[in-house]
Amino acid sequence: MPPLPLPATKSSSDGASGGSDSRFFTTQKKGEMHELRMELYSTQRSVKVDAVKKVIASMTVGKDVSMLFTDVLNCAQTGNIELKKLVYLYLINYAKSQPELTLLAVNTFVKDANDANPLIRALAVRTMGCIRVDRITEYLCEPLSRALRDEDPYVRKTAAVCVAKLYDIAPQLVEDRGFITTVHDLLSDSNPSVVANAVASLSEIAETSGKDVMNITTSVLQKLLAALNECTEWGQVFILDSLAKYQPNDSREAEGIMERVTPRLQHANSAVVMSAVKVILSYMDCLGPASETTKRTLMRKLTPPLVTLLNSSPEIQYCALRNMNIIVQKFPAILQNEIKCFFCKYNDAIYVKLEKLEILIQLVSESNIDAVLLELKEYATEVDVDFVRKSVNAIGRCAIKLARAAERCIGVLLELIQTKVNYVVQESIIVIKDIFRRYPNKYESIIATLCENLDTLDEPEAKASMVWIIGEYAERIDNADELLDTFLETFEEEDPAVQLQLLTATVKCFLKNPEDTQEMVQRALDMATEESDNPDLRDRGFVYWRLLSTDPEAARAVVLSEKPVIEDDTFKLDPQMLDILVSQIATLSSIYHKPPEAFVVRTYEHHANVIEDEEEEEEEEEYEVPANTEGGSGAVDLLDIGGISLNNRAEAPAPPQQAASNASLDLFGPSSPQQQSNKPPLRLSKVCSADKSAGVEIHAGFR
Repeated sequence: MPPLPLPATKSSSDGASGGSDSRFFTTQKKGEMHELRMELYSTQRSVKVDAVKKVIASMTVGKDVSMLFTDVLNCAQTGNIELKKLVYLYLINYAKSQPELTLLAVNTFVKDANDANPLIRALAVRTMGCIRVDRITEYLCEPLSRALRDEDPYVRKTAAVCVAKLYDIAPQLVEDRGFITTVHDLLSDSNPSVVANAVASLSEIAETSGKDVMNITTSVLQKLLAALNECTEWGQVFILDSLAKYQPNDSREAEGIMERVTPRLQHANSAVVMSAVKVILSYMDCLGPASETTKRTLMRKLTPPLVTLLNSSPEIQYCALRNMNIIVQKFPAILQNEIKCFFCKYNDAIYVKLEKLEILIQLVSESNIDAVLLELKEYATEVDVDFVRKSVNAIGRCAIKLARAAERCIGVLLELIQTKVNYVVQESIIVIKDIFRRYPNKYESIIATLCENLDTLDEPEAKASMVWIIGEYAERIDNADELLDTFLETFEEEDPAVQLQLLTATVKCFLKNPEDTQEMVQRALDMATEESDNPDLRDRGFVYWRLLSTDPEAARAVVLSEKPVIEDDTFKLDPQMLDILVSQIATLSSIYHKPPEAFVVRTYEHHANVIEDEEEEEEEEEYEVPANTEGGSGAVDLLDIGGISLNNRAEAPAPPQQAASNASLDLFGPSSPQQQSNKPPLRLSKVCSADKSAGVEIHAGFR
């Protein structure tokens, strides 16, 4: 048995490989560029590889090594794959800043694209696709065309992705050369990795162009389903996402696809699981009324994989919970019996706990409300203030959602109020106000308990809620006027929300008991209209004053009108939006709960140069505006910002004759045409084009 080799040291000649590459990131001495240039021309391969690694390390930490471009490029003339990869990595990084020099590498790329080694052929095509320089695209077409038909599947799958990259730079060139059709033919390739990359490429092109280039036929569909079991996990994600967008011809075809996709629910990768869930949920609507049994069976199959995701890392849990929130709103039966899985653990991250609370509220029902209330009551005693507030708020939302359980929820809230914990009491009062709105004239017996905690209120929302309760039920509170008087003493110091609510509550109290509260309402109106700087408060004060002084009955009809009953629709999505988000499961849309167009602005790089050129021409374009012939103070452009037009072109100024003839219509013009100003013409330049400012074109200039 041969002896084991000794571990490499820093001075070992083998230090250029393995984990010792970190030595290339150490600070170099002065004159290192000259030394690197000398090493790049070394005849020893190991020295040359180390030199390129040093260049890459310097480039990685932000050091400018572009002056070595031609020296590094010279190292590409080698058969060593490691060295060639390093050189190509350098070329990709500096190609945009050195487009002229990049053309020197074209011959190397073309030569490598015909190499006998498939790894080198694929590397050349991949690198040419990553170099985003317009001038190199025409040289890429021929090698790419050969690579798409290469006998080696590794080269074909690399070329398929390269087509999508080339389309982003030169879409018309890709269409003219027929590359899209060639990639579409790769969907029927015998190698599953090639099929997966072809799907990924066509999906990217479809999103960029807005055209349906996938065009899945029956034969292609069978190829995709066959490749699903053999390709990599990310290839499976691409195929599943493409299947989710496919519209089955009938319910039988939909059932067949879902049956083939169902095994992906057991995959170890959460992305594959969520993509499989998306396919099944997207096809649910394709199943007819006769397939109710199939629907229930599929929903039962979806439950275990979703629950399993809750045992993953906190980050994956959060993403899964955001997706489950959408699923529960659309298909609540899937997780209806698994509510205990959403009970918070002591070591859950706070963002996971908050998402679990949302799903608990979605799934709560009369059959499980007792268990949920017990959990929420426990959460309300934890140390995290934000989580405690959300838990108390969740109890109130449960009361609003379930009428039969409202009394039990209020009982829990009263128990929490008895704890005398300041933030718990205040949040409880806030949610009880909403419960009163939901069930008017039903639970007013607890008002006395709430009034006992007036002294502890220091948050604007809690104060406003308590003031609303006092004003709404003033006839049932013996000392309502005294309680409001207490708040009026600090009226000027209160938050605007509290001031507005206090003004309304005072007017309500006056309308219900005018004899004893006339002085109080007069004082409140005086402070609102004369001492306040808030325009909303002043306007409301004047409205109430006018109503009370002219027609008290009209004021009673307005202020004491019956309020609409509120519902628990917090965080619920619009049905149309819900359908969109279900189709976007396992994407950022399902995390943000927004459609893609709300946060993704697609910019096409192949238009960038044209747009930049047009903007440069527009900025240089100047034209003269005749001197204003109307004179007077009203004719002076005080801001010197020129004209603003909603059209693409600036409107030409009116001729002097027309301006003079319309002088009588010019409210700010001179009294006579003789007062004309002999100012020099104003030269205006376009400072903002219409496409950058929502259709508004702005010109500016100085005299």
